[in-house]
Amino acid sequence: MPASDPGPRSRAPQGADPSWLNVDVTFEDDGWQDPALAETLVRQAASALAAHEIVRGVQPSEACIALSSDAHVRMLNAGFRGKDKPTNVLSFPAPESPAVLTTKQLGDIVIARETIEREATEQGIPFADHLRHMTVHGLLHLLGYDHETDGDAFEMESLETDILGRLGIPDPYGNPEA
Repeated sequence: MPASDPGPRSRAPQGADPSWLNVDVTFEDDGWQDPALAETLVRQAASALAAHEIVRGVQPSEACIALSSDAHVRMLNAGFRGKDKPTNVLSFPAPESPAVLTTKQLGDIVIARETIEREATEQGIPFADHLRHMTVHGLLHLLGYDHETDGDAFEMESLETDILGRLGIPDPYGNPEA
């Protein structure tokens, strides 16, 4: 991962209580050049989502975010989605538990380092911003948001833009009115 300073825009956002969400960050690839920074960026993004109004009153929850490689994500994408290629982020919602739990398991997110490095370069955006975007995107999937229809995509992209904006990250979709 290219060295990136998350800078002053990484302050904790204001809003709902972010303590409802606990994320476990793991590394499944040793190519992440600055693991401590990558983990900080992921936690910033998760905290920004957790502080957003859309999640007020959500049951205390946990998610695992694996920082991985294109090779691993390609294998998962082929096995679970029938697409034999890497992608930037995959989300695996946890199955509903019949037991009443004090902490809900949201699921797992796997992020492909090489793909998000390449996309950040192609889009001319900081790697740190793209990593935080993919974290928010994956967590929204675990919360039930999707982009299969135009209406769903508009709703999810609007939430992503708002959450990332609270971190000082410009609209990743380039909407001029955002």
